[in-house]
Amino acid sequence: MNKKFLLFFLLLTPALFSTCRQSEHRSQNVETSFEVIPDLPEILKSGEIRVVTTYNSTDYFVYKGLPMGFQFELLQNFADFTGVKLSVSVNNNLEENIQALQNGEIDIIASSLAVTREDEVRVAFSEPHSYSRQVLIQQAYKGKMNGSPKNRVFNEIIRNQLELGGKSIYVQKKSAFALRLRNLSNEIGDSINVVEVPDYDVEQLIALVSEGEIPYTVCDENLAKVNKNFYPNIDIETAISFPQKQAWAVNKNAPELLNAVNNWLIGYKRSARYNRTFDKYFLNQRSGHIVNSGFHSVKGGLVSTYDDFIRKESAKTNWDWRLIASIIYQESRFIPDAQSWTGAQGLMQLMPETAKRFGVESVESPRENISGGIKLLQWLDKRLALRVSDANERLKFVLASYNVGIGHVIDAMALAEKNGKDPQVWDENVDYYILNKSKPSYYNDPVVKFGYCRGEEPYNYVKEILERYDHYKNVIR
Repeated sequence: MNKKFLLFFLLLTPALFSTCRQSEHRSQNVETSFEVIPDLPEILKSGEIRVVTTYNSTDYFVYKGLPMGFQFELLQNFADFTGVKLSVSVNNNLEENIQALQNGEIDIIASSLAVTREDEVRVAFSEPHSYSRQVLIQQAYKGKMNGSPKNRVFNEIIRNQLELGGKSIYVQKKSAFALRLRNLSNEIGDSINVVEVPDYDVEQLIALVSEGEIPYTVCDENLAKVNKNFYPNIDIETAISFPQKQAWAVNKNAPELLNAVNNWLIGYKRSARYNRTFDKYFLNQRSGHIVNSGFHSVKGGLVSTYDDFIRKESAKTNWDWRLIASIIYQESRFIPDAQSWTGAQGLMQLMPETAKRFGVESVESPRENISGGIKLLQWLDKRLALRVSDANERLKFVLASYNVGIGHVIDAMALAEKNGKDPQVWDENVDYYILNKSKPSYYNDPVVKFGYCRGEEPYNYVKEILERYDHYKNVIR
């Protein structure tokens, strides 16, 4: 079954339970109008799906310059399957995310949302992508986590939920954890002081428990197991709920999107790829090492070992250091002595004559190489400013020129203009002609001055650098 037919099948054969809910969902949603909420046809037409996810050590983060995470990988696979670009934003505030979903500002909330009847009034939950219990996080012992066990003072651990009566438990404001604790308070017939904290996410609260700043918090068990790797003094063994469904959420007035997500998830969860992804983020014993390495954006915040050089050289210009970091990742994966088959060298892959032109005496010097690369970008920007007036649009032309040379980009602009496209717009205009400049009918055109170009490389180069830059802007300051 090919992909187009399968997507068509997903649209025409909605999951039965989803179909049953749609009329109920529409009648309950009085805050928005159906006409302003993008559904799957509008998303496919726009070519982009807008999602919000949570920024933590499992859902979405950057590690050694590469965007990663359980939710991110699921989202990327779903976007690839539907043939649209994935646009990711980050917000750990559930209430704000639900409001944005209801207003049509985003298409999917992609995190480990506990499926509850209370939230089903406001959003449409997808098929569960995983299951997890809610567990109590408590400090097992005081003292340095990496110190001698002899110096540890062990705390009394709660194992019976009845012992939670009279205790203060700190959780995210308006979270499923707060709701569960209130229900549990009724079940045990005793009061639990639920302290809802508006400005902390789950992992920040876990850190406070580890440090002894607060006595208890609650977390889903999957995330708790990961945090146990780098907070060994916490206890996560006391469950306060049965296993719960964890799902994505879409607007209740987007039934076709919901059905596509559901049917894709049903198939994807049966695949070996899903199992590898789940194991990678939740069962990987190296999680603690990865997070504590300094190159994980949640803790260390380093993109590379050359961040200081990149920041300092970028500060001399108006270039965002995170954009330069994204270019360096693309060029050399932060390997300072990288060398291409064409003779380009160093972090920013400068050709010998280019390095000499921009004052780089030692092309293998990380700082000099970065400085030379930024000077080349500035030179290209100045040249292209005469042809492309909009600075944001011009950036795409500059990046393509950095990769393949300004002559080939000017050729593509000439082809675009000749064929009735806008020579000052990259997407779906000039990028089409740079992509096709490897074909004789294009590189033999009389307006072309620089001949053949392997256009797929600069086409993907621009797209990948800017997508990675967006991820860096999401989580790195």
